[in-house]
Amino acid sequence: MKTMPDDERPDTMSGGPVPDDAVSGGPTPDGPIPDGPVSGGPVPDAAAPPSATLRIDGTEPAEVPLRHIWNECVGAGRAHEALRADWQEHFREAVGVLGARYVRFHGVFHDDMFVYRTTNGGGFGPGNPLPEPVYTFSYVDKVFDAILETGARPFVELGFMPRELARDTETVFWWKAHGSPPADLDRWVELVTTTVRHWIDRYGIEEVRRWPFEVWNEPNLVPHFWTGTRTEYFELYGATARAIKAIDPALQVGGPSTSVFVPDDRYRGETEDRTQEYATAEADDVDALVWRPVWIEEFLDWCAAHDAPVDFVTTHLYPTDYAFGADGEGHAISRYADATPDDLVALHEVIARSAFPRAAIHITEWSTSPSSRDAVHDTVYAATSITRTYLRCADLADSISYWTFTDVFEEGGAGIGPFHGGFGLVNEQGIHKPTFHAMAMLARLGDRLLLSTPHGVLTRDGATGRLAGLFFNYPEEMGRASVGSQDTYAATRGLADVGPARRIRHRVEGLAPGARFQVEILDLEHGNVAETWHRLGEPLNLTREETARLRVEADALRRETITVPPSGALDLDVDLPAWALMSVTEQTPAHP
Repeated sequence: MKTMPDDERPDTMSGGPVPDDAVSGGPTPDGPIPDGPVSGGPVPDAAAPPSATLRIDGTEPAEVPLRHIWNECVGAGRAHEALRADWQEHFREAVGVLGARYVRFHGVFHDDMFVYRTTNGGGFGPGNPLPEPVYTFSYVDKVFDAILETGARPFVELGFMPRELARDTETVFWWKAHGSPPADLDRWVELVTTTVRHWIDRYGIEEVRRWPFEVWNEPNLVPHFWTGTRTEYFELYGATARAIKAIDPALQVGGPSTSVFVPDDRYRGETEDRTQEYATAEADDVDALVWRPVWIEEFLDWCAAHDAPVDFVTTHLYPTDYAFGADGEGHAISRYADATPDDLVALHEVIARSAFPRAAIHITEWSTSPSSRDAVHDTVYAATSITRTYLRCADLADSISYWTFTDVFEEGGAGIGPFHGGFGLVNEQGIHKPTFHAMAMLARLGDRLLLSTPHGVLTRDGATGRLAGLFFNYPEEMGRASVGSQDTYAATRGLADVGPARRIRHRVEGLAPGARFQVEILDLEHGNVAETWHRLGEPLNLTREETARLRVEADALRRETITVPPSGALDLDVDLPAWALMSVTEQTPAHP
């Protein structure tokens, strides 16, 4: 970090050289400026706004709102995992440090939560049948109490089907979720109604009105998450949504929670037709194909025709996925780096021409890939990638829920080893991955955007005036390519050879002399904990000493404090290494 004297600074107001990374005011081609009102994460201690007019790179900034879509909601595996002490510890940190405001997970009605009971539970033998089903909420109450005690709220996914109510059983995951239509739709409606009324009685109607209710998860993925037809899902949605609105019209409900975009007609019918995927699997350039949302248009049309309410639309976006070829094998697909913002633009167009043009958009799952065994998740490359995408999508959704905040996640059973490519921002031991630091840097941004460039932003907190910036070096040599997916950490290391350093140069004038800024840099040499683990020989079971060392290495970012000189001008001039992230955050300003 260099601070340049005033007489050596290029004159950007009178035709001198423009900083490499400087773009002031309006939208940039690769980074649209948000226009939606959402406050930032936790409000820092009060600080006086600068007394002078700010100028950035010689120009007075035109402020616009910055929506914190990255921490509006985070994902987790299933409700039962939330009973664990380590899950709750990781979640408290996600709320306190990352600013998470909602959390979404599967399985609130799964058998291990014991909500829907048709016997008294026999233990060593079959339980005695009950004359009518009963509903017990002790486990669910523990989970929801723990979430609310952090100051966050549940983003309620209604699913999966209890075994006693399921038409089909044990369809997906190690924990044998029942991705099935109900054997009796009226019983399902009774289950949902009883549960929502229980929450209202326990937490109050004003609280529950702030919870989004999402109906099911990825019903297009037959026979895993859903064993019925598309129409059967729509009918489940309609009955559920009408039941929720009958309790209180102000309760918020949405769907269809479908998985990914596709460039073919595999989901055009009532169930997936894999023959429609063959061309996609064999395509030389998948980015030349036209990718479309799954079921969204059909869902909205069906709801309009059947008087089913839709307050918000949910779907899942992953830039890596699979298509089945004529050989019956799944072929891995890696889309381009800007697939997510482009998909969101397409989704906006679909919703705008529907009967529900004002429906909110919540992406309830998103990450660099949909695999919980993808080594890229543990890397600096993922941290840079998600930062770039979140900043480019800030005005394109109401939330984009990172999948997931913790590696306490058992869809395929517990992970094998401390860095097994799990989705989490922290691993099972609670060690911070680079993606955790990326989310922390995003959370420190203010809610007013001052400067947007293809490589970062400068912001201000509307309540305190405190400035914060975040810059990144996603190497130009990547071209349009995303970071992709890898089976091992060693296989990810080839990305380290991509791209030179990027010079980040900006001048901020009008600051209080003596104000201090904290600079943090995450790069391949600082905070790259999976690399340290790799150099230790990738131990499968960590000793206590190894755990302690990795915990320290994970948080050993490069840090520096800069003090604003008497001129009131702060000059940022940094050669940011390839794949690095840099956070610049104003501490308590000095008062004149």
